[in-house]
Amino acid sequence: MLQPKKTKFRRQQKGRMKGNASRGNQLAFGSFGIKSLQSKWITSRQIEAARVAVTRYMQREGQVWVRIFPDKPITKKPAEVRMGKGKGNPEGFVAPVTPGRILFEVEGVPYEVAKEALRLAAQKLPVTTKFVVRRDYVNPQNL
Repeated sequence: MLQPKKTKFRRQQKGRMKGNASRGNQLAFGSFGIKSLQSKWITSRQIEAARVAVTRYMQREGQVWVRIFPDKPITKKPAEVRMGKGKGNPEGFVAPVTPGRILFEVEGVPYEVAKEALRLAAQKLPVTTKFVVRRDYVNPQNL
């Protein structure tokens, strides 16, 4: 699972996710991708599950890029603990995602294969997504 090698601080505040993504909102590597339409935290487990779903369906052909990285530590207190006594221990890492953010990109496979692979990935994620295609992409079957 994805997580930072080291962090400056063990714990972080929750923060707010307002507005749309201003970075990472364009296809940069592949011809196809999925774009988030909601704000949510995506855990490293969810990212890994989606990545595995894509690579399995594509039968390790083509190339996949994961455009988000879980670098925000999330803390959790044990069950049935009284209020107070400080913040809980780090439990895992999440990637904060805002609308418009590209989550995964795919290259080197036909349109239909990419669309189905990314649909399977989207099912593993807690956000609603949209399938996007590079503006200058030309489908070879239409030629």
